[in-house]
Amino acid sequence: MTMENTTDRKIGWPELPPFESWQDTCTTLHLWTQIVGKIRLKLAPPVNHCWSSALYVTTRGLTTSPIPYGTGAFSIDFDFIHHVLCIRTSEGDERSFALEPMSVADFYRKTMEALDELDIEVAIYARPVEVVEAIPFAEDTTHASYDADAVRRFWSVLVTIEPVFMEFRSRFLGKVSPVHLFWGALDLAVTRFSGRTAPKHPGGAPNCPNWVMEEAYSHEVSSAGFWAGAGLGEAAFYAYAYPAPTGFSAYPVLPESAYFHDKMGEFILPYEAVRTAADPAATLLSFLQTTYEAAANLAAWDRNALERA
Repeated sequence: MTMENTTDRKIGWPELPPFESWQDTCTTLHLWTQIVGKIRLKLAPPVNHCWSSALYVTTRGLTTSPIPYGTGAFSIDFDFIHHVLCIRTSEGDERSFALEPMSVADFYRKTMEALDELDIEVAIYARPVEVVEAIPFAEDTTHASYDADAVRRFWSVLVTIEPVFMEFRSRFLGKVSPVHLFWGALDLAVTRFSGRTAPKHPGGAPNCPNWVMEEAYSHEVSSAGFWAGAGLGEAAFYAYAYPAPTGFSAYPVLPESAYFHDKMGEFILPYEAVRTAADPAATLLSFLQTTYEAAANLAAWDRNALERA
């Protein structure tokens, strides 16, 4: 019996609803993931570039992975099949509640109450970061949407994209991040490093201390990822370099539907252009590879030492 690499399968990729139809749900979900991510950030041992705070795609949704606590551990999981949030401990205890239309304030209260019932004590910075409207979690009754079908479709896209990102990651021998979901901007991302330090980042992310960006970009990077649609109005892949070398924006990249967004300073590839391509995985890989080459070639990375043949 032969096993087929999923990134080689020319199958139909999931269709997302128009972003405007589930934007309120996306915003609410984004804020919920910030609450869960901040719990991991507070309790997990710190890892460079805030990798210890990220979430991971699972066969059912998203997870923190095990978070150490005392002599044991616990995890917090979003289940987007049955639409529940579940907190499980290594002692065998668990608490869960339904994911349904509810305010950020209610989600925050239910999560902290569940942790308290499991004798897990944690105090987080209880307001969102990297968003313009940073309402404290306990006071946010504004964001309360949950379209279960749209959320499940979004997660299905993450499941489909992740193996392609992982294949791209596997081609690099140098320092490279896991494929993980950052809750600051709700993006699935993978980042390669040249090994050289970078100029101090200017910061400027909304409601986020400058030191976070300074540490995240302490070293030269080529990064790519996927956004649900916030800021663009449609789901899209992105790629950027920090610092961006001279000529980066004009570098020829693939596929033809990719373009450089001057205001954002990043290459953009609409998700629909990938989904409707004859070979979506190959199309996405061409974007990841050529945007990386734009950074690596123009900034003279030592590609022979950093890349797998």
